[in-house]
Amino acid sequence: MAIPDGGYNYAGFSVLAGQARHAPAHGYKVEMRPLARRRPISTVLITLFAFAFESTFFAWLLSSIEVPERTLHPGLYAATIFMIVATALIELFRLVNVVTLCLATLWARDPVPVVPQADLRVAFLTTIVPGKEPVEMVERTLRAALQVRHPGRYDVWLLDEGNDEQVREMCARLGVNHFSRKGRPDYNTPAGAFKAKTKHGNYNSWVDANGDDYDVFVSVDPDHVPLPNFCERLLGYFRDPDVAFVVGPQIYGNYDNVVTRWAESQQYLFHSLLQRAGNSLGVSMLVGTNNAVRISALRGIGGLQDSITEDMATSLAVHSGRNPQTGKRWRSVYTPDVLAVGEGPSSWTDYFSQQHRWSRGTDEVVVTSFARFMWSLGFRRGLHYALLTSYYPLTALAWLLGAVNAACYLVLGAKGVQVPQEVWLMLYVDAALFQVGLYVWNRRHNVSPHEETGSSGLAGMLVSTLSTPIYVSSFLDALLRRNSKFVVTPKGDSASPDRLLTFRQSLRWAAFFAALLVIAPFAGHVHGAMWLWPALNLVICLLPPTIWLVQDRRHRRVPSRPAGSDRTGADAGATGPALTVESYV
Repeated sequence: MAIPDGGYNYAGFSVLAGQARHAPAHGYKVEMRPLARRRPISTVLITLFAFAFESTFFAWLLSSIEVPERTLHPGLYAATIFMIVATALIELFRLVNVVTLCLATLWARDPVPVVPQADLRVAFLTTIVPGKEPVEMVERTLRAALQVRHPGRYDVWLLDEGNDEQVREMCARLGVNHFSRKGRPDYNTPAGAFKAKTKHGNYNSWVDANGDDYDVFVSVDPDHVPLPNFCERLLGYFRDPDVAFVVGPQIYGNYDNVVTRWAESQQYLFHSLLQRAGNSLGVSMLVGTNNAVRISALRGIGGLQDSITEDMATSLAVHSGRNPQTGKRWRSVYTPDVLAVGEGPSSWTDYFSQQHRWSRGTDEVVVTSFARFMWSLGFRRGLHYALLTSYYPLTALAWLLGAVNAACYLVLGAKGVQVPQEVWLMLYVDAALFQVGLYVWNRRHNVSPHEETGSSGLAGMLVSTLSTPIYVSSFLDALLRRNSKFVVTPKGDSASPDRLLTFRQSLRWAAFFAALLVIAPFAGHVHGAMWLWPALNLVICLLPPTIWLVQDRRHRRVPSRPAGSDRTGADAGATGPALTVESYV
């Protein structure tokens, strides 16, 4: 059944995993089925070709390395050695990305849904930070939560960070339970499980105070509106006693601007492929936007972890532990079912803030604690998480190494790896084409109700590239152990406005590459291929502010709509997730 407003078939996409079955009376374990079963031979072939071309290119590059003569000036010799090592590392990082994509393609699994237990005691949780998140938005989420179907005990809770009077009145009017830790020093600590002004501290406080009354809590971010079958599609997997949590994809309903559309497209690879690959090992990552969590498993690790990305840190802690009842490792399940529709960042300011939070949290885990978890996870689980967490730090490192390489050549004249340009171009292009081809091939598994079937997803690849300066900044902050606070992404009318300062990271790098391009002719070190790299990076850095300036100019030319005017046609789809899903409910 299609949702009227917007024309997006959210109901149809809420059952992507298939029809729910009745579980056996005893000994139930989550059953998985491979995605590659539909076109197995083609999938294996394109995966092998992508890996073969990339590994061949990397091996050829290594075999072409020649150590420079020691007769060079010491500074030039050191710069040349650095360029050789940096070039090899950059291509190694690209090989890691290809291996990640290849393994995910082969490992991807979908769970077979089962009917939940009727006696499961369930709490629905969402949060509010008064002043940061509109009360009206949270009320729509709570109204939808009250329509969620579950045959057993099911209570809706709002976790209010401000203990706001208006919020309390709303909860009383709706019949929703209200919880606040405000004014409780034991629930507002400087660090740890109950850290003040954090999402994980808010949730852990509720679990400590009320967790004994429930077996599982289901939760969404306050801007995510759940569909009526939210519990029906998540809770059945808890029949398996070793399932610690279940997660679903993140979908943005405010699909009415380029930033939101690109941000959702960017998430395709994670939610449509990488999370499904985690199913093969039972290690899909916890995502805070919509999930279901076994309270006993969460308590066993001391609650949601104290991290700027508490969901990733919590995933590692859970999967490193064992179920004390069975002695087996805790497992998780990712379902492709779209069960909640939320709001994505609608401005470059909020998008970059989100990307900084995600990348900084990942980098922080990699730098500070991942090695400790690796031993507890085991080889295969550890390998999956190592590949999963490698994207942000390797992307940042590749950018930094490439920038230094460009400076070494354009300023000092160091030449690094010397290879025939024609051969390099042929192998590089072939490897890149198969990598992109594998990416596009997997698009048939896309879980987004918004992107058209057959779409390439190139917008998501582009916006990931445009975010690289943010990833570099996050990586350096993590290495230098700079403090980073959790920032609530503004929602609805509270979206942050864009300004030139929004693009400060990109503009700083643009100035750096522009300076290299200006210096190079005076230093006499202009070469086509080495000139192209900083020129492309300059374009990447200038593209986001250019897009913003063009859009801002267009918006200024379009007269604003009169207040209260009716919205029809395409504008009906811009009402966001609250109205579209609520109309279905």
